[in-house]
Amino acid sequence: MSATKVQASVLHGAKDLRLETRDLAAPASDEVQVAVQSTGLCGSDLHYFNHFRNGDILVREPLTLGHESSGTVLAAGDGVTSLRPGDRVALEVGLPCESCEYCNQGRYNICRGMKFRSSAKAVPHAQGTLQERINHPARWCHKLPDVISLDLGALIEPLSVALHARDRAALPEGSTVLVFGAGAVGLLAAAVSKAAGAKSVVIADIQKERVDFAVAHGFADASVVVPMARPQTIEDKLAYAKDVAESVKGTEVGGQAVGEVSAVYECTGVETCLQSSIYATKPGGKIMIIGMGTPVLTLPISAAALREVDLIGVFRYANTYRPAIEMLSNPPTALPDLSKLVTQRFEGMARIPEAFSMAGKTKDDSGNLVIKVVVDMADTATSQ
Repeated sequence: MSATKVQASVLHGAKDLRLETRDLAAPASDEVQVAVQSTGLCGSDLHYFNHFRNGDILVREPLTLGHESSGTVLAAGDGVTSLRPGDRVALEVGLPCESCEYCNQGRYNICRGMKFRSSAKAVPHAQGTLQERINHPARWCHKLPDVISLDLGALIEPLSVALHARDRAALPEGSTVLVFGAGAVGLLAAAVSKAAGAKSVVIADIQKERVDFAVAHGFADASVVVPMARPQTIEDKLAYAKDVAESVKGTEVGGQAVGEVSAVYECTGVETCLQSSIYATKPGGKIMIIGMGTPVLTLPISAAALREVDLIGVFRYANTYRPAIEMLSNPPTALPDLSKLVTQRFEGMARIPEAFSMAGKTKDDSGNLVIKVVVDMADTATSQ
């Protein structure tokens, strides 16, 4: 297979996306060339798009965004035996070094040499998936069975975050779970908790429509609308956090108050939410820190330490794609319909700027919730 030219969406500055043509070589012996077809936009993509940075990570060169993707294999290198042209795959876009102590322990998500597509952390940047085709190592392309749509294939990436958090929490069946944040990752954390046999799942967010969606579609058993407030002093913040925690404890499921929860999946990164998490968790419980928001937080750490409440970091995922594919292929009875999370779709690469604009909104022009925006490049990706 000879080199080909592909179109790519390239970010040159804040909100400055351009369609450009790139040369793409034939896949190496251990690679496959994939026509990227379905790509979901996530929070980190939006940060880069809006600010040309993600927290402290600055974009240093033109960057193609996108990392929640699925597509179809077009060609395979001569050393690839696991995949062949026509196979539909979900792309695991983090490329670890595969030789350090963390990779050898199976914790490749915290490999110091990780190169992650669409992240500006490593230089040169690993270009993302919002391009017609990419070459990717076959071992990080996971074959999709026919029962899994390309949209669900793209959702495996954020689903993997929830599965990794579940594995890190290692909760027994019958646990009570609180999820802060009803965005895509929070909803997936709630869904995974339901599938794992949680006794009750409560979801909390400042947007009533989001938590109502969660309960209506089976992602959670009950909801808490977090009151809009901006306490300034630490005393006021902690008082507010205690009030939110009390609202959670008093929330009823099946006619009984939830009380203190076994674990919290904190998916917002908001200081008061993490404070509330500590107050809402029972002795010996766990707080899964998933959201990456405010980098420096003031926490009532003694309230956690004196009750042996564990604060556990969750960063991306490792060894989750195959379990995710199995879950989607044979969904547990309690797993809600994850396809409901795809709320808006934009077809063709020319509409990628529109997709980013939509992903930054809470509702579309028709009043529908915006949860997961997907760019569908099926036609452009396979027509060459």
